[in-house]
Amino acid sequence: MKNAIRQSELFTKTRKEIPADEVSKNAELLIRGGFIHKEMAGVYSFLPLGLRVLKKIENIIREEMDAIGGTEMKTAVLQNKEIWEKSGRWSDEVVDTWFKTKLKSGGETGLSFTNEEAYSNILKQYVNSYKDLPVYPYDFKEIFRNETRSKSGIMRGREFYWKALYSFSRNEKEHNEFYEKIKTAYQNIFRRAGIGHLTYVTFASGGSFSKFSHEFQTLTSAGEDTIYLDENSGVAVNKEVYTDEVLADLKLEKDKLVEKRAVEVGNIFSLGAKFSVPFDLKYKDESGEEKPVIMGSYGIGLGRLMGTVVETLSDDSGIIWPESIAPFSVHLLSLGESGAVAKEADDVFKLLSEAGMETLYDDRPGISAGEKFADADLLGMPYRAVISERSMKEGGVELKKRTEEKGKIVSKEELLKALSGKD
Repeated sequence: MKNAIRQSELFTKTRKEIPADEVSKNAELLIRGGFIHKEMAGVYSFLPLGLRVLKKIENIIREEMDAIGGTEMKTAVLQNKEIWEKSGRWSDEVVDTWFKTKLKSGGETGLSFTNEEAYSNILKQYVNSYKDLPVYPYDFKEIFRNETRSKSGIMRGREFYWKALYSFSRNEKEHNEFYEKIKTAYQNIFRRAGIGHLTYVTFASGGSFSKFSHEFQTLTSAGEDTIYLDENSGVAVNKEVYTDEVLADLKLEKDKLVEKRAVEVGNIFSLGAKFSVPFDLKYKDESGEEKPVIMGSYGIGLGRLMGTVVETLSDDSGIIWPESIAPFSVHLLSLGESGAVAKEADDVFKLLSEAGMETLYDDRPGISAGEKFADADLLGMPYRAVISERSMKEGGVELKKRTEEKGKIVSKEELLKALSGKD
């Protein structure tokens, strides 16, 4: 991706209106800012600015997955009916969110709504011995779910982009050791994405394979989940497992728990041998005995994470992007129609570009200062740098953080230091 772009070259424009049926704050701000385009309910295209955010989130996740031994690959979106029949999840009575279509050659195919079967079938071809394990493959891909309702913007879609990692281990001990590693990795992801202070590891139902699964719930009034949080310990439980037995097991006191609305931004599950057995996915241990592979599933929706950041880190004027995932580090504004100002702004843009600073340059002619300031607040870059007749008279550039009320005049050298984090 280019590190510096002139705003006049962007085909996207800011908007004052949003689709009449859009009720979520994340979709409102992202559509108005030109980050996403709504195709239909629950389906959005990511425009240039939105894609930059998505790719930065993707890179954070990739780094954290690679750090704990993950191996990236890419699974197909079109799914083989026969493979899914092995697990019993091809049936619409079992899974009611399939998107399916007929093949011209006969038969049916479906669009991925999750990945357990696909990975189990692939790994079956390569795992034979204990020496082949453990392995931790993952991928980023489009997922499709025929949801009945989709009114939470990009936090709940019929088509969405996610990361899924699946662990394949020799035994429960090995699985549990990795499970704790990925729990930490997920906490790192949400911290780096700017919402770590609002996100809690939350105990949820573990199904038939473990006592608990773990969700990562971010506090927001826009959330669809109810959790009960011990603010002192940071331990939370989902409403679905909020029982006296569970509270006792977790050593939580009911009168110290606070009910909160939250959105699930990630989840991790122990799967046992549920998907190993149908695919005959097993290995021979050191003594030659065949045993089923123990699996785990670990997912994050990138669009949902992006939408949650917007829901929780915005104000009345617009988005406040964390520096780690902002489309650009600095929004450079040229104010007025003076040729001298335009030339100075061009020079500063060149300076920032050559220094490797990610810069969005508002060089649009005929746009008032008020409109440019409003657009800068809406788009939400971490820093705003302004070139105007006033700043030039004072010998520098007016620099302001998105979260600050007022800026200050700095020299070009000070500007570079501030944007590189050296001030």
